[in-house]
Amino acid sequence: MTTFVDRVELHVAAGSGGHGCASVHREKFKPLGGPDGGNGGRGGDVILVVDQDVTTLLDYHHSPHRKATNGQPGAGDNRSGKDGQDLVLPVPDGTVVMDREGNVLADMVGQGTTFVAGQGGRGGLGNAALASARRKAPGFALLGVPGEERDLVLELKTVADVALVGYPSAGKSSLISVLSAAKPKIADYPFTTLVPNLGVVTAGSTVYTVADVPGLIPGASQGRGLGLEFLRHVERCSVLVHVLDTATLEADRDPVSDLDVIEEELRQYGAGLENRPRIVVLNKIDVPDGQDLAEMVRPDLEARGYRVFEVSAVAHKGLKELSFGLAELVAAARAAKPKEEATRIVIRPKAVDDSGFTVKREEDGIYRVRGEKPERWIRQTDFNNDEAVGYLADRLNRLGVEDELMKAGARAGDGVAIGPEENAVVFDWEPTMMAGAEMLGRRGEDHRLEAPRPAAQRRRDREAERDEAQRAYDDFEPF
Repeated sequence: MTTFVDRVELHVAAGSGGHGCASVHREKFKPLGGPDGGNGGRGGDVILVVDQDVTTLLDYHHSPHRKATNGQPGAGDNRSGKDGQDLVLPVPDGTVVMDREGNVLADMVGQGTTFVAGQGGRGGLGNAALASARRKAPGFALLGVPGEERDLVLELKTVADVALVGYPSAGKSSLISVLSAAKPKIADYPFTTLVPNLGVVTAGSTVYTVADVPGLIPGASQGRGLGLEFLRHVERCSVLVHVLDTATLEADRDPVSDLDVIEEELRQYGAGLENRPRIVVLNKIDVPDGQDLAEMVRPDLEARGYRVFEVSAVAHKGLKELSFGLAELVAAARAAKPKEEATRIVIRPKAVDDSGFTVKREEDGIYRVRGEKPERWIRQTDFNNDEAVGYLADRLNRLGVEDELMKAGARAGDGVAIGPEENAVVFDWEPTMMAGAEMLGRRGEDHRLEAPRPAAQRRRDREAERDEAQRAYDDFEPF
């Protein structure tokens, strides 16, 4: 049964916003008391939070789909809907959040660090909030915006000061068990350690953590054996310890060649591992042949510039010197580390000249409009309500979408799509000047609140407005 998971795909869905309400206040002797529709509630966010009590991503391996609650719709009498409840998901310290393409969105280090993985949808405005001096009694409300849905990859990278590296069965698990209170699985067959083990070591006034992670073999940087699953957990460590087996029974191995192999894997993997401070531990000197081999190879290793410790995890030899030597390196690494926020959240700001949308003519002749605002406005519009559609046209016109369509060569009757190809709203474009720009300002008004005009006068006014709009359209020269 799987007990440790350090990489998962997580599918999050934030809550959708509640719909706004279109309502007219009514009471005795006040049959038309004005709009009083409330706003919809905001959808809940999906938030990742670092929790020191969580050490694995196992929960998300079993339940990869997570959804926050929706906002409630608004109601009459200016009653707003209840906001959706945020969904808080605890993750281990050192979790990296990426999208499906591998782009890093957040590197979460430190207790309490948060990252909004899915943004809750906005609640729709009720007709009370949409009322204005020109639009006194809107007969429509805005719909709530669907919550953000994302496919994320969570990857755990162990946070520790020291990493023990070496071949399988070199004695790393035994070493961490005697240096700290960790109780890893120990055996003499390859790949005993299948998950990272963490131990806390106290040496004088310095307290530091040591990570024992799955062993390396040639080709690990390309994924052979436990490969990348091992090396990912070494990236954050400040000090590397080469644990070399001086009592191996394999004829083609010796401590120096083992060291060369591991160093090559670290170099190929990159991520700055080749530049980390490192020491060499010659383990298993309690074995007679191991002690002799350690004495033979130590001068060669020291000549290469390594600080060498001879230890025996079984006989508890050389452990005190090793723990204090590691404490010195950890203290130096901490002192050299720049004072900065550990958490890194990637922000990609928009350009200063970004209009917020784009217009592009596609091969089939459709003009596609993409942008956060136009696409959100489309989702907020009730297309069964003519006033709501007119309000959408006004908003798009004020944003400059019509001007850009004309610059792109669009003509009346051309197809225009707003949104991505799989979820777009497509319509035949009619410029607002053709539809009567002067009339657009009247959309959403309740003529029952105005002094009535004779039917003949209203008809003459409409004909005059249409004639004026047609002349303006005929005289317009596209850019």
